[in-house]
Formats: sequence, C-alpha cells, structure tokens
Amino acid sequence: MSAAPVVVRAAVANDLPAIAQLYALEVREGVATYEYAVPDQAEMSRRWLAVLAQGYPYLVAELDGAFAGYAYASSYRSREGYRWTVEDTVYVQPGRQGRGVGRALLQALIDDCQARGYRQMVAVIGDGTNTASVALHERLGFRTVGVFRGLGRKHGRWLDTVQMLRPLGPGDAEPPA
Repeated sequence: MSAAPVVVRAAVANDLPAIAQLYALEVREGVATYEYAVPDQAEMSRRWLAVLAQGYPYLVAELDGAFAGYAYASSYRSREGYRWTVEDTVYVQPGRQGRGVGRALLQALIDDCQARGYRQMVAVIGDGTNTASVALHERLGFRTVGVFRGLGRKHGRWLDTVQMLRPLGPGDAEPPA
C-alpha cells in the first residue's frame, strides 16, 4: 500500500480558517514563532493578502483531501539590497508530521521562488532544538550559517534561533537579471 500523495497548491481565502487555527496553536503552545498574542482570522487574512501583494508565494498542502499545512515566502529584510533574498515559513498540522508534508511544501516554495528570480532563501528556525525543521531544511540543501543564543523568549525560557541559507538558481555566483 503506497502513501497518499501530498497535494500542494496556492492558498485561497477558504483556506484561511485552517491556516489561522494552525498558527494559533503554534502561538499558544509552540516556539516556532515568538508571537505571544493569537492573531484573529481577519489579521491572518490581512497577512495573507500582504504576502501576495508583495509578489511572494503562499501555499497550502493537502493530504488525504484535508488541510495538512501551509508555507509562504516573504522578504528577509526590507532594505532594497535584500530584494533577491526571501525567508521561508512552513507549518505542518499536528499528526501530519513525518508524512512528507513539510518537504512537499518547502520544495514547492523553493521551486516557486527560484522561478520568480530570487537568489537566496533564508530559514529562521525559532527554536534550536527543533531538529525536525533543521533536518528538513538540510535535506533540501540549506546549511546552517548561524545560531543566535537566547535571541527570543517564550513560555518562560530563552530560545536559540537557527539561521540557515540555501541558494536559489545560481545564488550569488552571478548578478541577478
């Protein structure tokens, strides 16, 4: 019996309740984000629209016909000199980890950003002990470029932040088009 394929597609407005619910869980219980207050669905909608308006991809994964996670790219920094560099964000629904959802989302995000002419992708992993996220990024060509010790604080503890980098297309080997 083969595993069901993960379907990755562009996020649509009807996905926002599931996206907001997954993110709320991470804000309340996790440390992948250092946000403390759960944004409501209207705020999540505003954020989704802002990502799209800036020309970045926002994707959803389905497994067995149900929402399994989401991913998007955004600006790494706002200064013009960083315009060829994106930051990735990937969240996988609890109970769906280890089934290829994160890999499918991140690979689709890499492919989409590369097609849009971006040259570098940065992963900012909000907890140095998140070995699954670090391993996922390593499998898809990222390398660790820095660890910021105690950079954030959540749930009563200081958290290390891992920064990873992956070239897109020729990366920094040649000027952008």
